[in-house]
Amino acid sequence: MFARVLAGAIAGCEPLLIEVEVDIAGGLPAFTLVGLPDAAVNESRERVRAALKNIGLELPPRRITVNLAPADVKKEGAGLDVPLAVALLAASEHVPAARVKRLLFAGEMALDGSLRHSRGILPLALLARERSLEGIVVPASNVPEARVVPGLNVYGFTGLFDLVEALRADAPMTPDACESPVALPPSASFTHVDLSDIKGQLSARRALEIAAAGGHNMIMVGPPGSGKTLLARAFPSILPPLEFEQAIEVTRVYSVKGLLPAGCGLLTIPPFRDPHHTISDVALIGGGRNPAPGEVSLAHHGVLFLDELTEFKKTVLEVLREPLTEGRVSISRAARTTGFPARFMLLAAMNPCPCGYSGDPVKGCSCSSHQVHAYQQKLSGPLLDRIDLQLVVSRLKPDELAGNIESESSETVRERVLSARRRQRARHPRGQVRLNAHLPGRLFRKDAELDIPSTELLLKAVRAFGLSARAYDKIIRVARTIADLEGAETIAISHIAEAVQYRTTDPFNAA
Repeated sequence: MFARVLAGAIAGCEPLLIEVEVDIAGGLPAFTLVGLPDAAVNESRERVRAALKNIGLELPPRRITVNLAPADVKKEGAGLDVPLAVALLAASEHVPAARVKRLLFAGEMALDGSLRHSRGILPLALLARERSLEGIVVPASNVPEARVVPGLNVYGFTGLFDLVEALRADAPMTPDACESPVALPPSASFTHVDLSDIKGQLSARRALEIAAAGGHNMIMVGPPGSGKTLLARAFPSILPPLEFEQAIEVTRVYSVKGLLPAGCGLLTIPPFRDPHHTISDVALIGGGRNPAPGEVSLAHHGVLFLDELTEFKKTVLEVLREPLTEGRVSISRAARTTGFPARFMLLAAMNPCPCGYSGDPVKGCSCSSHQVHAYQQKLSGPLLDRIDLQLVVSRLKPDELAGNIESESSETVRERVLSARRRQRARHPRGQVRLNAHLPGRLFRKDAELDIPSTELLLKAVRAFGLSARAYDKIIRVARTIADLEGAETIAISHIAEAVQYRTTDPFNAA
């Protein structure tokens, strides 16, 4: 007796279609599982055996051979429990083999036959739609996640017994019609604040608005207590919600990582990740023995906030160069190369020196020149050159601390950010990458024509401050975003002048 059931596995962030082939033949009783299973897949034999017994269905005392095709790709995780059980039942004629041919099965099983919440369901649902299958069978807690995929029939079950009864029934199974709830991504350890809660810091608030509108990277340098971390906490409150395709990509990463809670649907809020400075380079960029997404991928289409930037190991910071430029991470191993999305905004904060008061007009710096130099050398020139907005955040004056001046709310600023992003999208309606910071050069040149006075001002800044070609390009991109915030069709000299100041002020030595 032979049966074949479709399943899926995750390689990096990409789904892989797996065929679970079961052959039951004569001979001494045995259960052989081949096809490069890892430990979790290999142990599924015992979980399936116990689950079948506990729902009243015993495996036949014969020679059972299970093959996971393609045989040359390693299979990982516990999500093959359900397809393995269904394939065994089809081969032993407990369920009709014809009912399982055009369905994709996924999920982990408990020993009593109940189906547990499993990771990586969204990529498998996308795979099922891509292969034009009739639907996907998942644990009931994963139904909202799978329902995110439009045009796909999703069948959810709480246990193997219910699934067997549905496959045995004469009537076709009914797809689950529950709504897919919107959820917040598991992200920062603190609660986001509103911009209206922040006193003063008008230049920093303006820079945050520009960064949010164009997707630009930003670093804030200033003494302790100047409000850098508070400004960073307010940054997510001015970001617009994710578009549908972006939300799919973000939810997919969280699903693969196993961070999508049971009953969770589409993640529509841009993620905000704030790893501690003790993080390793693998945890930040991704990888490991079985490559998995890191913090830069969990911040995809969102924000990666690195507080106390120079407290991170220099080797950790240097791995950010490529994803900041390419928007993607490639992890190469002997067996394969795995890619993860990593299109994020870098938001960083740091002190100008170990004591924090270098250049401060009120409190003098107690560090030696050697200590200051060694501290600032932790942030390399190539990495700093990739940061569009480099801002000095000065301490608040006493009257600003005691004052009750009302400032703009995050909602007001977010409306301007959303309007600026709409203008960027309107210029490239068919492109997937629309923000000024990420547009390819050949597309961006059409949006960034400068008049003669603007060009002369920019070239003067390049000569005076020794700016690189990358800095030249980023100044124009920031200026284009400033023009979008003002609703201007072309870049004016005032836009260039404002953009230049974010690159020509030394953030370490300015007061």
